[in-house]
Amino acid sequence: MASTESLSYDVASIGIVAGMVWEYLSQHGPVTQTRLAKEIDAPRDLVMQGIGWLAREGKVKFEETPRVRLICLV
Repeated sequence: MASTESLSYDVASIGIVAGMVWEYLSQHGPVTQTRLAKEIDAPRDLVMQGIGWLAREGKVKFEETPRVRLICLV
């Protein structure tokens, strides 16, 4: 059985990446999760945690279109 590594980030790292996500959305507008994860210079898991942080604070929303889900600033 292959061992799997579990990535764990501290709250400060997640907060920093949440700020990077907010800044990206502020400058570029709505974007897909996939594109955002490629554009932010951080591990994908950390970017997703940053999105969750912002969503919990009510700073981002998700817009569904027939083809994609966009992340937008509120």
